[in-house]
This record gives sequence, structure tokens and C-alpha cells, in this order.
Amino acid sequence: MKLKVTIIAMVLFVLILTGCGKKDDTGANPTTSPAPTTAATATTAPTTAPTTAPETTTAPTTAATETPDAVTTASIVDNEEAFLNAISKNGTWIICLTKDLTLDREILMEGEYKNGKKDDAGKDIIQRKLALYAQDADRKVTARYTLTAPKLIVTSPMASIQKGTFKGDLYIDVSDFELVDATIEGNVYFASEEAKNTFKMDETSKVTGKQEIAQQ
Repeated sequence: MKLKVTIIAMVLFVLILTGCGKKDDTGANPTTSPAPTTAATATTAPTTAPTTAPETTTAPTTAATETPDAVTTASIVDNEEAFLNAISKNGTWIICLTKDLTLDREILMEGEYKNGKKDDAGKDIIQRKLALYAQDADRKVTARYTLTAPKLIVTSPMASIQKGTFKGDLYIDVSDFELVDATIEGNVYFASEEAKNTFKMDETSKVTGKQEIAQQ
């Protein structure tokens, strides 16, 4: 009897185990996570432009120094170094003193300059001007200055001294030099007949010394 009960119990136990195995095979695996359903996030390129401007290279604008060109602004000078630089071949077409100036050396006005204007034919106007005066907004002369030096040599074409006084000897080595309401307290020497014949001075200008052709 006990044996029979034991056999029945074993059969039932096997049946129970078999049933559980089949359920596990056909059912969903509880430990398996479902596949993610989230779509991949798209990457959008930034639409904001860079704030740093691209670097640019500018070609140099400095002109060659073999032939000095016009500088249409004046050199306003009040000391020897600035004056000598302004009146040199590397200076400006117009040199303006702002006070009396005395030098113990000779001065050379050299270089060809344009004043920034055109003539009736459209050509650049050549001019060099030593301005020994100050003026107001209405171009009325408010002060006159005196430049003193042993010698002033002029080789710049179409040059002039205007509305002031030069104390010393003036040597003119170009044609068409002009005094405009200016005084030369000294002699005026011309390098050639042409320089002498084309020299001009208005009725308010004067030369206290002699005027003659002579070599430096």
C-alpha cells in the first residue's frame, strides 16, 4: 500500500515538473528587457555665424621714395628738426612756421612737389611754398614770422616765400621763383640767367641787398 502511494506521488510530481517546463518554454522571458523604442536624436548644425571676422591682408600703400609726391597737408613746424625735415626732399609741399626760427646752418629747399590740384588741362600742379605767417579761418594774416639762417638754397621748382621775412642770403637755382608779400633781408643770388629772368616779386615784397647772378 505504501509503495503504491509512493509511486502515485512520484508520477504526480513528474507531471507537475513537465507542465512547468512547457510553460516556461512558451511564455515570455521575464528577465529580457524590451528593445528600446526611442528614435536616434538628429544632430542639427548650428545656424549662428562665427563672430570673428576673417583676417584680411591689406597691401602697403606707401609710395616709392625715389620721386617724392605731393603731400597736400601742410607741415606745421616750430623747431629746427621739424623744419629741416619738412623743407627737405622727403617733406611736404607747404612748410608753415608757427614762430620765429633761427638756424646756424644753411637750408636746402629741394624736391619736386604737387599741391594736389589740377590745371585746366588736367595736369598736376607743381608747387613748393614756404609760409612765414599764420592766418584765421577767413585767411586773414594774424601773424608774420622771421626765418634766420646764413643761406637758403632753393632747388624745388615753382617755389615761393610768402608773407614773412627771411634773414640771410637767398640762392635761387630754379626758374619761376616768387616772393609774395615777403622780405629778404640779405642778397638774392641766381644760378643762371633763366633763374634771374623768371624771378618774380609782388609790390609788397622787397630785397634789402643786391640781386645778381652768382654761383654758390
